[in-house]
Amino acid sequence: MNRIQLRFENLQQVVGSNDMSIVLLTDLQRKNALTVMCDEMMTKQILMRLTGSGVCKTSLPEVLAGMMPSDYELMVFGVHHGQYQVVLVDVKSGQSARLNMCDAVLMHIIAHTPFYIEEGLMMRQSVPFDENASGITIPINTMDTRRLEVVLKQAVADENYELASKVRDEINRRNERD
Repeated sequence: MNRIQLRFENLQQVVGSNDMSIVLLTDLQRKNALTVMCDEMMTKQILMRLTGSGVCKTSLPEVLAGMMPSDYELMVFGVHHGQYQVVLVDVKSGQSARLNMCDAVLMHIIAHTPFYIEEGLMMRQSVPFDENASGITIPINTMDTRRLEVVLKQAVADENYELASKVRDEINRRNERD
């Protein structure tokens, strides 16, 4: 399996939403970008680490990261029901555990844990990275169903029927799988 190493690029607030932000991850060459939606609580956790808050040095994630006895990697391997699928892998033993994508980003920031994505998934989910872009594209398959329903209502209200159709199809695909 070919994989691409990711790096944290930045965190941006979603316009018109006080409870969501977008984490931007890029490949090491900064050619392609991957977007990850995070809730308000995780946004606060990430911002505390980015601003260098001294309180973080004795917080549980930092303490645990400092005590990890092995080399670990994070691997993104799929998308299911609007969520990236991530595992934390102990490189020495091969043991792995599933992890929430936003928690994986936080671990990457705190412990500098190498972060990878399966190459084919990166090609399907990413967009070309533009440092000066005024907006960010979010793949609809990485949005939770509640957020998709909001987008669908707005697309219909805006008479953007092409987007409404794509969002409706994604919601229907998820309902069929359940």
